[in-house]
Amino acid sequence: MVFAPDTEVALRSVVNLVNTGANGAEQLATAADLDRFLAAEGFSGSRTGDDAELASVRRLRTVLAALWSANETGAVDAANRLLREAQALPQLVRHDGWDWHLHATAPEAPLADRMGTEAAMAILDVIRSKEMDRMRVCAADDCDAVLLDLSRNRSKRYCDTGNCANRAHVAAYRARKAAS
Repeated sequence: MVFAPDTEVALRSVVNLVNTGANGAEQLATAADLDRFLAAEGFSGSRTGDDAELASVRRLRTVLAALWSANETGAVDAANRLLREAQALPQLVRHDGWDWHLHATAPEAPLADRMGTEAAMAILDVIRSKEMDRMRVCAADDCDAVLLDLSRNRSKRYCDTGNCANRAHVAAYRARKAAS
C-alpha cells in the first residue's frame, strides 16, 4: 500500500470529481447529479442541496483539476489555500463504518469546504511522500481525464472514464500490422 486507506479514498474521490467534467462532458449538471456522486463516494455530513452548493462543488472541481497537474510548489500553495479557506482543524474521527481517520472540518461545514479539505489533506500526503508522479492526466491524445496510479510498477497511463486504454492498444496493434 502506498498511502493510508483514507488518503487513497480521498484521492480517488478527487479523481472521480475532476473526471465529472472531463472531455467536455458535464456530469454534475443538477443537484440530483451531485446527490448521486456524493452517494457513490460515501460523503456524509450536512447538505443544503441547492444550486449554490452545486456551484461551489463545481468551482472546487476546477481548483482540484488545476492542482492535479500543478508542479509541487503550485500544488502545495493550492492545497494550503483550500485548508486555510475552510479553517481546517484536523481531528481523528470514526463514523459510518469507517475506522479512525482524519477529518479537518466539522460535519456541518459547507460541502465544498469538506470535500476540498479532504482532497487537500490527501494531496499534501502525496507531496510529503514524494509521490506526485502518481497523479497523472490520461495519456490518450483526446482525453483530459485524470488518474491516480497506485500500481506497484507505476505503469498506469490511461483513465477509467472510457475506453482510452483499449483504443490506444488497438491503434498500436493496427500500426504494427500495417508496418509488417
